[in-house]
Amino acid sequence: MNIERTSKDSQAVERVYLSDKEPSEVVVEVTRGSMVESIHRGVVAVVDAAGKTVHAWGDIDRSIYGRSAIKPIQTLAVIESGAADAYALGEDEITLCCASHKGEPIHTDRVVPWLERLGLSADDLECGPQMPYHEATAEALIKAGVHPTRAHNNCSGKHSGMLTTASHLGEPTKDYSDPEHPVQTRLVQIMEEMAGIDLSRTARGVDGCGIPVYGAPVKALARAMARLADPSGLSDDRVAACRRIVKSCAAWPDLISGTGAFNSVVLAETGERTLLKGGAEGVYAAAVPELGLGICLKIDDGAGRASQVAVAAVLRRLGILDEAATKRLSDHVEPEVRNWAGTLVGAIRPGPGIAF
Repeated sequence: MNIERTSKDSQAVERVYLSDKEPSEVVVEVTRGSMVESIHRGVVAVVDAAGKTVHAWGDIDRSIYGRSAIKPIQTLAVIESGAADAYALGEDEITLCCASHKGEPIHTDRVVPWLERLGLSADDLECGPQMPYHEATAEALIKAGVHPTRAHNNCSGKHSGMLTTASHLGEPTKDYSDPEHPVQTRLVQIMEEMAGIDLSRTARGVDGCGIPVYGAPVKALARAMARLADPSGLSDDRVAACRRIVKSCAAWPDLISGTGAFNSVVLAETGERTLLKGGAEGVYAAAVPELGLGICLKIDDGAGRASQVAVAAVLRRLGILDEAATKRLSDHVEPEVRNWAGTLVGAIRPGPGIAF
């Protein structure tokens, strides 16, 4: 692996390139007719709670930003701080803390009254206003001449959870996305504990919703999810929090993403057997309580179409998605490629690099 460090605008930028001698695995292929037209390379780690690698493809010690895939880990702070109980958060609101939602009414109609219970409003969210990903909802706003609010932001549930924690602990609710704010330093500590790593000298940046992001090895993020799946050996409070998060998300699958969305339909299929969570730039993570395992994967080119197919392939090969489930989820597991006339012309399928 070749690493080049450059400087731009007085900020050091680390660029990691995969050399020809060290390519990532081809985890997804896109076919058209009788030819593989495109490929997506990536890295995948399947790890147990002790940090033992069960399966690996590519350089799992390579650092990535976990992005929204690590929201279930960050939600531990809302519960362990006592904030969830102090403000009587239901399973639906716990799920929204973990969500990257599509801005449907089922999401915003929960976020807004939740904030009102805190004496706050959508204007207090430090994520920006965002047009809903849900097309019907977006069209309705446009037709009504209504601008989207910060509650429509796909991360508004996570930010509401952060505000809930700050309110409960008497911390400032302004600038809670600042890296030095107790809300953010708490999240760093929890990730360090769950992943077994030191984040003090790692790469860092700013997420799409405005909070800090920290680089961490794929293997370490998989271990954090494994400990969410199998929290035995952790404190009683953390064990209870981990189980509450898994149970909540299983009970409200449509809230984790949205109606008909990949993440939601897989969660509805697996229930408490798997807590799957996607993130931007081709990242997926999963906690698999049934097997006591954690999964983390990153698609090199950041393609969401590839990350979904790849993580579904891992779940299939671990036995979490059986043949019947795979058939029910076929539109998501191996999506068809159709042209504008609706003619079937190809498929998006697991590549040779992800075979067991």
